[in-house]
Amino acid sequence: MSDAWFDGLDPGDGETATERVREGRADAPDDWPALAVESGFAADEEEYYDALHAATMAATRAAVTEAERAGDKQLIHAVRAMDDCERTANELAERLAEWAGSLFEEAGTGIDGARAVVDREPADPTEQRAVALAERVVALADERDDLRAYIERTAPEVAPNLAHLAGPVLAARLIALAGGLGSLAKKPSGTLQVLGAEDALFAHLRGRAPSPKHGVIYTHEYVRGTRREDRGSAARALAGKLSIAARSDYYKGELNPDIERQLEDRMATIRARGEADE
Repeated sequence: MSDAWFDGLDPGDGETATERVREGRADAPDDWPALAVESGFAADEEEYYDALHAATMAATRAAVTEAERAGDKQLIHAVRAMDDCERTANELAERLAEWAGSLFEEAGTGIDGARAVVDREPADPTEQRAVALAERVVALADERDDLRAYIERTAPEVAPNLAHLAGPVLAARLIALAGGLGSLAKKPSGTLQVLGAEDALFAHLRGRAPSPKHGVIYTHEYVRGTRREDRGSAARALAGKLSIAARSDYYKGELNPDIERQLEDRMATIRARGEADE
């Protein structure tokens, strides 16, 4: 194929035209409409531009579909859905606890309380509705668990280094907060460090609060399990390696055990400093 997208192409072959638009490259510009007419691809310049519009629109739709079906996008949907299920289940469980407490003796609370209500035999339409609500709560809680299992299986395939270092769920949360693995890989470690702490960061920028030391990465044992005085250092160390892990996953996609070893060495130094102070 020459540099011309439609060179030697049947005007009715839209699929190949779309592929050439997505894959084709040219070293220098040329009078492509004139070349298309000369080659017999189009009767005139207007017909060429009509074909070009159709091919570029099809190529754009294909690219968008491919991007939306990518593994990191599916992780984003899954972790957000998991959080939605958990939040909704807990809210409904609170409502159910109040309702069931007025209908049944020793009605429990939370998701476990809902599971207990599900096993009851309703004696009247009111109890039947309470039991039905309990079934919805339990179904949401079960869906949350299934989504977590899906994330734990999928994250290591999509982002092996990030999932290994952060854990599958935290890795998925970071990808979701960044808007995708590619976006996360391009962020500096300082930005990754405070992902999830946007409200605190904006309050700091307005002069109403101190600068946040960490965002969602606080859930990682290396931050949460480090003494308060050293959490800033731990968060910076973790964020730095998570940033490297995200870049490695996006550009290479291969597990690199050296990242974890380097983080372990750094964390050992930070925690040893705390032990020495004691």
